[in-house]
Amino acid sequence: MYYVLFAVWYLFSLLPFRVHYCFSDLLYVLIYHVAGYRKKVVRQNLASSFPEKSAEELRRTERDFYHWFCDYMVETVKMFSISEQNMRRRMVFEGMEQVADDARRGRSVSIYLGHYCNWEWISSLPLHVPADVICAQLYHPIENKVMNRLFLYSRGRCHAHSVEMLDAFRQLAAWKKEGKVTITGYIADQVPGFGAMHYWPWFLNHDTPAYTGGERIARILDTSVYYLDIHRPRRGYYVAKVIKICDDTKQLPKFGVTEQYFRLLEQSIRRAPGLWLWSHNRWKRTREQFNAEFSEEERKRILSKL
Repeated sequence: MYYVLFAVWYLFSLLPFRVHYCFSDLLYVLIYHVAGYRKKVVRQNLASSFPEKSAEELRRTERDFYHWFCDYMVETVKMFSISEQNMRRRMVFEGMEQVADDARRGRSVSIYLGHYCNWEWISSLPLHVPADVICAQLYHPIENKVMNRLFLYSRGRCHAHSVEMLDAFRQLAAWKKEGKVTITGYIADQVPGFGAMHYWPWFLNHDTPAYTGGERIARILDTSVYYLDIHRPRRGYYVAKVIKICDDTKQLPKFGVTEQYFRLLEQSIRRAPGLWLWSHNRWKRTREQFNAEFSEEERKRILSKL
């Protein structure tokens, strides 16, 4: 089955971008107007995040989201065969001089980003750094093993290393021990499980539970920390600007990195709200549920992990 789907995905990916975007326009009609994919979740998220917006503004953002989401799907397929030259042209990185300077000094880097614009194309970052620098991206394995293998192949085409989240610290620590410089990407805007709730930033008008694993790793391995601010100047083209959060995590208070990440991510989303993954039920777990789930002693133990 893997090889059958590989062949189908690869052959479809060979189609020109203009054909892919025709499919995207068709998908938009099917997903938004016919199936109404997760429309209730999208509307609830938008309304609670932007109470100041009118009903028409919210509907416009909703339509923008579904248009972009369909583009994201066909662009992810196209990634299966896109050339490195074409990827360099369509996924541009700005401010990489800072990262290169860290690498020259033998300092590893942590880069935060969100489910914003096309995060799959960020795996092309190795095309913009010296060959001896390891670029890693953390991931949750997809339950379907065939699809998991296909995505790992696609994400590795530009020489990025996919590291399973549960194995992240061990692998990054091993590379550090070997004297290797790493650039690691953390998509940290998904909802954590109750046992991983250590901090609640105020994000998009919500008291939001946040993953802090990336900050813990950055502190232990003593990395520089950046945020990746992505925008889409036009269809099929992205610009990712690296913004330094800190040179030394010790310069910031506990959860300071996580707090700054969410502030920067919110700025990106408010600039072009249709480009974030609104179909994700981001606020399905609350502080009240967390407090009800664990005793006071258990909550203190969980919150003291960083």
